[in-house]
Amino acid sequence: MKDIQNEDFFKFLLFKEGNEAAFEFFFYKFHSHIVGFSMQFIHDENEAKGIAQEAFLNLWNQKEKIETVNGISSFLYAYAKSKCLNIIRHQKVKAKYANKTLDKKEQNLHQEILQSLQFDSLTFSELETLVFNSIEELPEKTKEIFKRKRFEKKKNQEIAAEMNISIKTVEAHFSNAIKVLRQKLADYLPIFLFFLHFFQK
Repeated sequence: MKDIQNEDFFKFLLFKEGNEAAFEFFFYKFHSHIVGFSMQFIHDENEAKGIAQEAFLNLWNQKEKIETVNGISSFLYAYAKSKCLNIIRHQKVKAKYANKTLDKKEQNLHQEILQSLQFDSLTFSELETLVFNSIEELPEKTKEIFKRKRFEKKKNQEIAAEMNISIKTVEAHFSNAIKVLRQKLADYLPIFLFFLHFFQK
């Protein structure tokens, strides 16, 4: 162990002086560890290898800042961790934007489909008003439960707790709301079904 420590220290001194062979020594010693460490976060071997290469490149460029043998591994792991976190944040932003774009496209598609349907002389906006007016005509508690479930996307358990009623009561009121609305909007069933599907998202 002492011989290994002495060798590491000797290589470290050479590395500090810009010796490429000493740099290669530490490269082969830590490269696979940095790749494996990065893989824990980003789950992409090629990207992990790219991070490791960047880490060693920066290590070489900033070798004058490394003050101890252990400082080499500390620098490499710290760089890899920072890079992985940046990649994860970037992926989250991309995913969030993609989801928003997809939701917007889906909304536009729903509206285009609805507007393309023929419902006598009624326009899309008139049909939309008809649906909302029908909801407002529901019994007060039934209407409240329907709105919380469809518009606020709350679960039966949440609604039951908020309104101090049983889950069975929530289910019964919601089922009744669907039944009443289906009957009222029987002549315009397609738009009602699209309406229900849209507010399930």
